[in-house]
Amino acid sequence: MSAAMAGAVDLSALKSRAEAAANSTAQPPSGGGDGAAGQAHPAIIEVTETDFQAEVVERSMQVPVVVDLWATWCEPCKQLSPALEKLAREGNGAWVLAKIDVDANPRIAQLFQVQSVPMVIAVAGGQPVDGFAGAQPEPQLREWISSLLNALRDQLPGIRAAEEGASEAEPEEEPEDPRFIAAEDALEQGDFAAAETAYQQILDSEPNNEQAKAALMQVRFMARAEQADPSAIERADNAPDDLDAQIAAADAEVAFGKVDEGFTRLIQAVKRTSGDDRNRVRTHLVEMFEIFPEGDERVAKARRNLASALF
Repeated sequence: MSAAMAGAVDLSALKSRAEAAANSTAQPPSGGGDGAAGQAHPAIIEVTETDFQAEVVERSMQVPVVVDLWATWCEPCKQLSPALEKLAREGNGAWVLAKIDVDANPRIAQLFQVQSVPMVIAVAGGQPVDGFAGAQPEPQLREWISSLLNALRDQLPGIRAAEEGASEAEPEEEPEDPRFIAAEDALEQGDFAAAETAYQQILDSEPNNEQAKAALMQVRFMARAEQADPSAIERADNAPDDLDAQIAAADAEVAFGKVDEGFTRLIQAVKRTSGDDRNRVRTHLVEMFEIFPEGDERVAKARRNLASALF
């Protein structure tokens, strides 16, 4: 989705319904699922059909509203929503995260033509301007939010006001490491090769730099995810002994939010291989673990299954 979709969705479609509901029995807010606990933050709100007009459309006249369309049964949502909430807290009000349970608010899901969750839509000036489907790693989410704010800063007054207020309130920070700045600049420009080289140079001089190590794994996966091809999954299913096909399919599955399926595919490949082939698959899987937050249940489960496959 891109800015070209602006105006294609009429977000005022729920306005009359909201006004009617306000005059009768208001719909209670959604429970919020696993990612909603402890949200108490002004930049993170639960939205329903009743308050959609006020909380999303009208609020988007001042700052971007990032709509997180989720469901309680959705496993990738449990990865994406906490990451978005973390970034919203860090945003100091420059943008707002609006969480919407699609099962409890089917009209909103229909409005955005939701076919699968998670789905994220950025609304600005009362219209959707950008978005994506599926879970994304935190660095990619951070880059997307940054690009969104940069594109809208001159159009929405609340962005600059929030950023200026935050800079006045926060103590002066220590200068950032120029090596990381160079890597992040390359990443923002979409130059994954340059970013990978920059992080690798840090590790060459500081092998135990955990920040650089984690960032390197993220960049490598982002580069592969950008080229992910859904047809790779079908090809791999038809060629279980083709190691390259299995690795490409696992990358595609994780990129499209099918994390458990991608992990399972590689663990099965470990079981079928030995020697250098087994080491190659195992290394690829372990590196893939690094793109997820510490304590992710899917990673913990996959680590246990991998150990069983190896011994």
